[in-house]
Amino acid sequence: MYAGDVAERRGATVHRHSWSTECPHPNEPEVESWVRGEITPVLDAIGGRPLLIGKSRGTNAAAIAAERSLPAVWLTPLLRMPWVAEALRRATAPFLLVGGTADVVWGGDLARRLTPHVLEVEGADHGMYVPGPLTESIAVLSRVVVAVEEFLDAIDWPG
Repeated sequence: MYAGDVAERRGATVHRHSWSTECPHPNEPEVESWVRGEITPVLDAIGGRPLLIGKSRGTNAAAIAAERSLPAVWLTPLLRMPWVAEALRRATAPFLLVGGTADVVWGGDLARRLTPHVLEVEGADHGMYVPGPLTESIAVLSRVVVAVEEFLDAIDWPG
């Protein structure tokens, strides 16, 4: 939500999408085509060159971003899914990857090979929670917002 708020404060119109049907299992390659079926009509209706922001399952839209050369912010991307990693390798537009070292689907080394725009949080799980008091996890959220702001500044978005 906050990543979208960063874009909105820069003058963007945010189109939040909720999945409309039951998703295939996230470890199965079919999930990529399912996400494509969900997201393509939204992108076609919006037109232009929007910024994509996706969390976890939404990172299956990386193939669409690569095909359309769309910049993106991928939160807790499914880097361990080969089709997601391959789509990110094909990307020509800049993208930010945000993940934690305690997330089993994150791969920090791979993330840094894919893009110079990476926020890796030590000890953060798939929900970006870290051990300790809840205030520590709230501080992580602040770091994510700063990373999104800095990424959008670096790519001069919306330019």
